[in-house]
Amino acid sequence: MCLTPSNVDSIDAPPVNKGYKLQLSSVFIPLRSQWVTLKSTITRDHTMKSTASGHSSTSTVNMESIQPELATVQGGNLAPNSSGSSKRDPSPQSTAAGNLDSDPEKVLPVNPRESNLSLPGDEKKGLENDAASIDSGAEAPGPAPAGPPPMDFPDGGTKAWLVVLGGWCSLFCTFGLVNCIGVFQEYYVQDLLKGTNPSTISWILSIQVWMMTFPAFIFGRIFDAYGPRWLLIGGTFTYIFGLMMTSLSTKYYQLILAQGIVSSLGSSAIFNATLSSVVGWFLKRRATALGITVSGSSVGGVIGPIMLRRLINSIGFPWAVRALAFMYLGLLSIACLTIRSRLPHRRTPFVLKEYLVGLREPVFATTCIAFFMFAWGMFLPFTYIILQAQKQGMDPSLTMYLLPIMNALSILGRILPGFAADRFGRFNIMIMVGFLTALFTLVLWIPGKSNAAIIVFMVIFGFTSGGFISLSAPLIAQICDIRQIGTRTGAAFAIQSFGGLTGSPIAGAIVSAQGGDYLGLQLFCGITMMASVALFIVARHLQVGFKLKVV
Repeated sequence: MCLTPSNVDSIDAPPVNKGYKLQLSSVFIPLRSQWVTLKSTITRDHTMKSTASGHSSTSTVNMESIQPELATVQGGNLAPNSSGSSKRDPSPQSTAAGNLDSDPEKVLPVNPRESNLSLPGDEKKGLENDAASIDSGAEAPGPAPAGPPPMDFPDGGTKAWLVVLGGWCSLFCTFGLVNCIGVFQEYYVQDLLKGTNPSTISWILSIQVWMMTFPAFIFGRIFDAYGPRWLLIGGTFTYIFGLMMTSLSTKYYQLILAQGIVSSLGSSAIFNATLSSVVGWFLKRRATALGITVSGSSVGGVIGPIMLRRLINSIGFPWAVRALAFMYLGLLSIACLTIRSRLPHRRTPFVLKEYLVGLREPVFATTCIAFFMFAWGMFLPFTYIILQAQKQGMDPSLTMYLLPIMNALSILGRILPGFAADRFGRFNIMIMVGFLTALFTLVLWIPGKSNAAIIVFMVIFGFTSGGFISLSAPLIAQICDIRQIGTRTGAAFAIQSFGGLTGSPIAGAIVSAQGGDYLGLQLFCGITMMASVALFIVARHLQVGFKLKVV
């Protein structure tokens, strides 16, 4: 059959039963749009040939000349062959209209890279971006992510780096305090709550860690709807109020309420608003930017323990905590002024099922379980290293520097893995730092009895565990739609929080059951983190298989 511009215009597009609703996606084009585009292509091709050859406008265009621009309709779907062109199915049931009538729910997948069809500007651009995301496999498995295309991310600039600055300040104040929990545990066991079982006391700090991460699914949804501003302002007020109440507390239940719940709720709002804001400004440099951001918690973990210990000895626990709160208030004011969200926000009803949808995706579900397992063991050295070192005979004047030493190395551990992850893959680097953390826990912390061995362990643990903290959010952003970053990080951190909640009490119970010996605690710490590494390997395999690929 030969077509001319005159008879092309007379051809009607195949009828579509309007009683059916075609399922569309970012990489599917409805048949009617395909037909209209084909007619415009034939007309353009004919005009170009007529101009070049000088033939009249009645010249015909042979169907074979445009065969590479057609797609085969097979069973209601377009099926390009291996060469990028298509072969027509000779079956009488292979016509477009016949397929739509027989199965109107079928859709027509078209890869823009395998067709020369001219599409409207925005539609073509969106299809090409989606196809590129699918082909690369670098950001997410399966369907292409529906977030903004890569060129929309600034990946730098004054506003973006100001967000990182504000994030650094907020992480200094929030997770920086978590890095001081060993000082609180020591003071409560030896002074304020003397005579109380250490496992019971550890619930205060475990609830603090849990309340910082579990409400992430709520604060993440608030972020998606309203942005970071009110989370930061409300979180700052709640956090400082909780610390002031902690300074007045003298009873176990008061510390649970003030430090474990109130201050941690405020801290969680700040923490989640910060991470969700930073990831929206960066793509190629995302892990680097987040590494710099979370390094603030390491700096806070260096300054906080020394400051607290010295102030407790000089002016007492109440004013030591108040001084810390006033310092945090100044830094959080900077965070409130500089942290902004770039992405538009959508106010949608709160539906609990939306948080469970991601768990149907094998990669996301496996990654969340890996987070839980790693958090089960990771916080134990932070909580018990001072008490364990003192039991081994280390002088108290030296034990006060163990946490600062660990957190000082964690500064590099949270920045350098971010640089490496942006180049070599976030899953790859997460697996590496997780394996090293678990390995040195088993081969160095357990046999190490001398001061030197304990200090070396703290140096290595600080560096390697810092990578887990900095890579968690980039890993989640990599496997989900960036426009749902608040909801997805909230779901992941909520699952992770139960590891932080139960890890320390379980470890404390193990120590009590073994008569004060820390071997069981150390084994529990190392084995759970090694299990987490195995799960990260499974998640990576689900995404790209065992290929040596940057992912």
